[in-house]
Amino acid sequence: MALFNTSSDLSTTFYFIGIPGYEALHHWISIPFCLLYLVGIVGNCTILHIVRTDPSLHEPMYYFLAMLSLTDMGMSLPTLVSLFRVLWSISREIEFNTCVIQMFFIHTFSLTESGVLLAMAFDRYVAICHPLRYPTILTPQRITKIGTAAFLRSSLSIIPLMIRLAYFPFCRSHVLSHSYCLHQDMIRLACADIKFNVIYGLVLITIVWGFDSLGILVSYIFILRSVLSIASWKERLKALNTCGSHICAVLILYVPMIGLSLVSRFAKHASPLVHIFMAHIYLLVPPVLNPVIYSVKTKQIRTRIIHLFVPSRIHSTQGRSC
Repeated sequence: MALFNTSSDLSTTFYFIGIPGYEALHHWISIPFCLLYLVGIVGNCTILHIVRTDPSLHEPMYYFLAMLSLTDMGMSLPTLVSLFRVLWSISREIEFNTCVIQMFFIHTFSLTESGVLLAMAFDRYVAICHPLRYPTILTPQRITKIGTAAFLRSSLSIIPLMIRLAYFPFCRSHVLSHSYCLHQDMIRLACADIKFNVIYGLVLITIVWGFDSLGILVSYIFILRSVLSIASWKERLKALNTCGSHICAVLILYVPMIGLSLVSRFAKHASPLVHIFMAHIYLLVPPVLNPVIYSVKTKQIRTRIIHLFVPSRIHSTQGRSC
């Protein structure tokens, strides 16, 4: 019994490795990470502020964009504290309960973002294929239900994996491969049968990503069919241009996500730097690039950002000088 208690006590603390081989450079490496987190936080908070305060943006497309910003921050912010505690040599330790909570938020918001992108594809389908019914189909109440359903689908499906982790003994190494907790990283340290977690996780990802990606694909098939029926090339390009930002958002989420899954499952003996690099891309690229893409590609967002950060006196002075 004493031995069991000792093992249990040890299993409550885990250790991050940071970036192996570059420990002496961790303080310098933290600078680009600071910039990336700063860009992501400021960009997403700016979009949320603009959508909330500007009545002209109280439309389905921008409500879904606000949801995307929330899920981006929900996916990346849980990693911020633990990452910089490692890079700034404050602490490499994390308690088991804290690790599970961090893991829950990372995976929940990752799956939620996939659902939000599916909802945004449906939004573009309705706007292009059924423009007259657009305001009646995507009402604020229905948008709220869609967002809630996306979050509940993700959070409830992740809970069984978290519950199973609580019953695993961790008698091997307690060193994690990243600067934050991921499910696929933690279960490899368990001294127990992890078959359920492996199969359940694989089935969950296949169903969620498969359903969402199929829905996005079908939406764009109908959109293309509708656009190609438009006689004017100018109108075709105008319609397709409204989908450009969404297509970029889909790619920057799914490509790193699929890459990380493939590396974790089929390249277990690859260099640790490969796993760390893929994990950072997966968690940081969407929150950083999504606000930039939508700010550049969406005229309404771009105009509001300019008005927000450039004082109105400059605009009036420029107007008088002209």
